[in-house]
Amino acid sequence: MTLAATQIVLRPVISEKSMDQSHANKYTFAVADEANKLQIKAAVEELFKVTVLSVNVLTTKRKEKSRNRRRGRQAGYTSPWKKAVVTVKSGDSIEFFEGV
Repeated sequence: MTLAATQIVLRPVISEKSMDQSHANKYTFAVADEANKLQIKAAVEELFKVTVLSVNVLTTKRKEKSRNRRRGRQAGYTSPWKKAVVTVKSGDSIEFFEGV
């Protein structure tokens, strides 16, 4: 099964940790669950025109969440998702992260 670059890289992850890592040329993206490291590397290079040195991939586990409502307590789980930390060559940058 082949995926397009826009189907592999879903969205950037905006958090304090990912913003701090962007100064060290590491950028974090939410990626498709079936994508592997080679596909992620090719997609980031195609979309952002940068040279990727390494890709680290991890899957976040589901967490139990609960909230209180009028009819009682509702319990459920968050969705698991796949995250990729991409290291680019020094001198290259991804403009989306620079403006945040």
